[in-house]
Amino acid sequence: MGRVLTPAEALARVPQQEPFRFVDEIAELSAERAVGRYRWRKDADVYRGHFPGNPVTPGVLLVESMAQCGVVPLALFLFYRDLDDADAEKFQTLFTDAQVDFSGVVRPGDLVTTESRVIFYRRRKVRVEATMTSEDGKVVCSGQLAGMGVPR
Repeated sequence: MGRVLTPAEALARVPQQEPFRFVDEIAELSAERAVGRYRWRKDADVYRGHFPGNPVTPGVLLVESMAQCGVVPLALFLFYRDLDDADAEKFQTLFTDAQVDFSGVVRPGDLVTTESRVIFYRRRKVRVEATMTSEDGKVVCSGQLAGMGVPR
């Protein structure tokens, strides 16, 4: 009935756009797993106030990046797998909740990689276990995130 989205096709369908897009690349994508990357822009406006002289990426934006790198592309993959294109395009994935632990800091210019694994998918709802790491492999944050497909 459906089809398999490539990582590039899923990235093109992620609805968030600048200045609220926090995924540059979907490196891997399957029904079970997604890997996405994002380099935090040194000139992002948020760093002017968080914190002046010692900028740190806000945790809420790290969580949003994890959702855009994992929850959204995985949901898209699963929608397109299970539905025909016309029906899959009727839905948009909204990030619904997260329980995340923070263990590192992300600064302007840092590249992070988010790996997400599907825990649950049913009736257009998806829950993932996600881990964000820095370029040196250290865990920045990890936890569970969820989203659901809603009509556009």
